[in-house]
Amino acid sequence: MISAVNISIQFGARYLFKGASFQIGPHDRIGLVGSNGAGKTTLLKLLVGEYAPESGAVSKARFVNVGYLPQEGMHASGKTLYKEVEAVFSDVIELQTRIDEVHLRMQEVSQESGELHELLELYGDLQHALEDTDAFRMKSKIEKVLMGLGFSESDFDKQTEKFSGGWQMRIALAKLLLLQPSLLLLDEPTNHLDLDSLQWLEEYLRAYEGAVMIVSHDRRFLNNMTTKTYELSLGSFVEYPGNFSYYDQAKKERQEQQRAAFRNQQVQIQHAERFIERFRYKATKARQVQSRIKALEKMERVEIEDQESGIHFVFPPALRSGRMAMELRNIHKSYGDNILFSGIDLDIGRNDKVAFVGVNGAGKSTLARIIAGVESFGAGERKPGHNVVLSYFAQHQAEELNPEREVLQTVDEVATGELRKQLRNLLACFLFRGDDVFKKVGVLSGGEKSRLALAKMLLQPSNLIVMDEPTNHLDMRSKGILQMALGEFGGSCVIVSHDRDFLDPLVNKVVEFRRGRIKTYAGNVSDYLYAKQREQVDPTDSGPDHEKMSPPGRRPEAQLSDKERKRLEAARRQQRYARAKPIQDEIAVIEQVIEEKDRQKSDIEVLMGRPDFYHDGQRVKEITAQYRSLEKELNDQYFKWGELTKKLEKIREEFSC
Repeated sequence: MISAVNISIQFGARYLFKGASFQIGPHDRIGLVGSNGAGKTTLLKLLVGEYAPESGAVSKARFVNVGYLPQEGMHASGKTLYKEVEAVFSDVIELQTRIDEVHLRMQEVSQESGELHELLELYGDLQHALEDTDAFRMKSKIEKVLMGLGFSESDFDKQTEKFSGGWQMRIALAKLLLLQPSLLLLDEPTNHLDLDSLQWLEEYLRAYEGAVMIVSHDRRFLNNMTTKTYELSLGSFVEYPGNFSYYDQAKKERQEQQRAAFRNQQVQIQHAERFIERFRYKATKARQVQSRIKALEKMERVEIEDQESGIHFVFPPALRSGRMAMELRNIHKSYGDNILFSGIDLDIGRNDKVAFVGVNGAGKSTLARIIAGVESFGAGERKPGHNVVLSYFAQHQAEELNPEREVLQTVDEVATGELRKQLRNLLACFLFRGDDVFKKVGVLSGGEKSRLALAKMLLQPSNLIVMDEPTNHLDMRSKGILQMALGEFGGSCVIVSHDRDFLDPLVNKVVEFRRGRIKTYAGNVSDYLYAKQREQVDPTDSGPDHEKMSPPGRRPEAQLSDKERKRLEAARRQQRYARAKPIQDEIAVIEQVIEEKDRQKSDIEVLMGRPDFYHDGQRVKEITAQYRSLEKELNDQYFKWGELTKKLEKIREEFSC
């Protein structure tokens, strides 16, 4: 469908990627990964035609069209939401307009005129053309996509310019999904989606008929969506035949092999250099010395990727808070006639890690600001606990940074004690490396300012941290570092986020916002989603939240003895093993087949690389046909592997609670 051959792009002296080659099939599900600045967005713009490669070529089949959702910069105005999205079907609307015009003209002409016969024929042709476009399902398609992405029917007649940036992104995404391009390019599509919309998008993309390429720092989303991974790193392009988890494991193995090859090569180099140094001036060894010198000059040196694995961040110590870090009682909040909260209560205990989830506009960020003390409320009581020291991060805080300060100066202003010695390491955690730390804040992008504001906040000692979408501008490595630091943090934290993979290892409570009320669920986000499924199956079940998370027919685990709990856990393990084992066996067989087919493909590639291969035309045809057959078989096996891996992941998630 789309083929890229030896494409390269560089900025200054640095290659974003060099000599990259790949093919995108009609139903591929591809994750594009790499650190910030590695060239992911550039590659997407190259595929959509906004950029041209400096060398190499990108070719597309004639029937292929490409749709692209950028991270930012989208703004619709001048129409209602429905009319803006409906414009995607301009051909349908044009046909309908022509039909209306013909119908009107038919009413005006005489019954005996020859024009009426011509109009009737034209009317019939236009009706057939309209039926071919599936126009009668247009309205239901539009409503399905808009409501799936979180819009309500009352939004349909609202002017698009009244929607905020996050909703503007959803408008652009809705238009793309309705266009149904052959290749859908999505650059961070999850940044402004809540959990409900995110789950809907996953289901929609699973059934999508075209190919999809996704740039995302949401590991769970990539695992659920992709069966192939492209990595951009240090100017190189590497393809992995699996989702993000497969890529992550395969990359670790590849790096270990790379390190082993590097060590072996260094030993060879040292031996050669010692031989050269020892016998350089000995006439009887001159030929051997020259041979080794030439071998060293021709040797392709193994390079090790910089993983920065030593980077680690620890929050500065703070006073121990009281048993209760924050209490909210009977909180009321409204904006004019819009009542957001009407008498809600919330307790945050010492060491609680709380996730705020719910649809956009439900009040998550507002309550986070109330907890942080930066938002007023109409009635109720906000009671911070004993010795509570609070830190707050929100996206808008980036605007409060001094544009005249350098990056390093900005964090140095708030750092104290030993932390001042670690500032360069901390900034590296948040993607400010080398000379980046001397940039003026005023020249930073929006994402860079947001990361700097987050780093600055984390340097201030606190025992209650409130964060509103902290991961939006972080790559996976930075998210991992922040996740590890929060996991080791000895205080309480409240996190507004939809990033399930980031939240799951951290939180022990989930607060859901819905229709002006909040509801607290014990456990992490997976536990919360399990409980929600139970509620949908049995809406009459109104027991405590921890009861809803117990398997059907079981007493709540909190009421079980240690012996009963161990027996229950053993039963769960056995059930999970029974469900997972057949799939694991199938995966193992497929992996063996893939390994064998890959070996055969590599052997043919070596054969095809020989100069004398093309002397025998008949043999070339036979070997080429065999090679194409192997490629098709490998693609089929990779697809089966991806589908089975998804099933296995679902089983593991189902039994994770």
